[in-house]
Amino acid sequence: MDSRELRKSFLDFFASKGHAVVDSSSLVPDNDPTLLFTNSGMVQFKEALAFRENRGYTRAASCQRCVRAGGKHNDLDNVGYTARHHTFL
Repeated sequence: MDSRELRKSFLDFFASKGHAVVDSSSLVPDNDPTLLFTNSGMVQFKEALAFRENRGYTRAASCQRCVRAGGKHNDLDNVGYTARHHTFL
């Protein structure tokens, strides 16, 4: 299974459970001057999570492009060692 097939399988699973499938946001957010780049998969939901936007759904799934770099909360050394740290390179 290649990475495209894996992402599709992941999204299809959640769609079958009633989640809205949401497209990936840009790596460089065009509508948020507080961010230089997308560093987590939740950036695209920022306005909805702050209750400033109603998306019309309560459950969503996406495969979000993001930049993972060192910093204050660097967990790159954990990728592949725990069940919740995964990445595509």
